[in-house]
Amino acid sequence: MRQPIQISSEFIEENTNFLELINELRKVFNSNSITVPQRHHHDFPNPKTGKDSTLLLMPAWNAGKEAGVKIVTVNPGNDTFGLPSIQGSYLYLDAITGTLKAIMEAKSLTAKRTAAASALASSYLSKKNATSMLMIGTGTLSVNLIKAHASVRPIEQVFVWGRNLKKTEEISQTLSKEKYEVKAIASIDEKISEVDIISCATLSENPLIFGEKLVSGQHVDLVGAYKPNMREADNEAILKTSVFLDTYGGGLKESGDIAVPLKEGILKESDIKADLFGLCGETHIGRTDDMEITLFKSVGHALEDLAAATYYYSKFQK
Repeated sequence: MRQPIQISSEFIEENTNFLELINELRKVFNSNSITVPQRHHHDFPNPKTGKDSTLLLMPAWNAGKEAGVKIVTVNPGNDTFGLPSIQGSYLYLDAITGTLKAIMEAKSLTAKRTAAASALASSYLSKKNATSMLMIGTGTLSVNLIKAHASVRPIEQVFVWGRNLKKTEEISQTLSKEKYEVKAIASIDEKISEVDIISCATLSENPLIFGEKLVSGQHVDLVGAYKPNMREADNEAILKTSVFLDTYGGGLKESGDIAVPLKEGILKESDIKADLFGLCGETHIGRTDDMEITLFKSVGHALEDLAAATYYYSKFQK
């Protein structure tokens, strides 16, 4: 029996072209060929850290072609052990025989596909001439989100804020050779009302983005806060923006940024403009004018994982 190939995080890091990956996601969101069941989402206590861990199982298949399942744990207390909060693997399968074709490192794959999905949304929702960006958060996603957004918009300046100033400065150093300037800032308020794109990827339980600070023409990209008790934006931000989701299935209930306003009656499901299926299928045009404030909430989708896994498997086979 042929052994599955191993695709490492190093391979994924070295073989990502965000424009290519974004285009792959655009194609699958405009296709009805991939089946995605509701993902399994299980929280369990972690007595060592005092913070609950989460087990995610995310299957998807393209009948007669490929299939896969991502197995991920999210452990907010992993900084105690000097480890990233996200751990996991992606099992890539032949959908005809069921054989395991590849095992991929899921942390890098998740970061790349998540950033690509945000940039895909931005290609419909941010102003075409957006030149500035605020990145809130300093985790694995931050560098990827900056690179992905810069691949679809002419970004010239990026400001980075995080609770750990050292990590913020490390991101600036990591991106020092890019075509855009990256600067660490001491507070969100310094730049939030001045930039064209605001991207937020944190595990915050309390809002970091406040509607009173948002100004006409901005695009808000919410990527973190993956649980109903987490928030990255307050109710005023939701009221002030045109809201879009990656998918209705997960976006309506998995994150507090949408679930709480829905529960409180601040937001109605009918108020949500579209998801990525609607945007990529062109049933909604996205941004309507340069004054509109748009907001995209991402919780992740197994379709994105399968598309990314197929992308990296094809690269590995060349």
